[in-house]
Amino acid sequence: MPLTEKQLKERDAKRDIGAELLQAVRDMKAGKGKVVAKIEVLPVVMARMKSGLSQSQFASLLGVSVRTLQDWEQGRRQPSGAAQTLITIAEQQPKVLKQVLKAQTSVA
Repeated sequence: MPLTEKQLKERDAKRDIGAELLQAVRDMKAGKGKVVAKIEVLPVVMARMKSGLSQSQFASLLGVSVRTLQDWEQGRRQPSGAAQTLITIAEQQPKVLKQVLKAQTSVA
């Protein structure tokens, strides 16, 4: 049951905000109340991050539009089998993508 305004004022009058803040800082330093957020990074994002390429460069190497790559990275769509294979290669051997990109730009 929610407290009335009068009850809230009575409770707040008895509080020592300074002491509560100091205790909160002590708790944080002691590691109490720690919240750890785990964020799942999709393989396509990890592969692009490891390669150091921009979205447009990575999409171009995979032969897809930037929009398609963004859909994959945001989990709205799944890459096809061939694209998944290329992404796996890119994640395990990021230098290969840079070599391919360099070869493509020197030919063009």
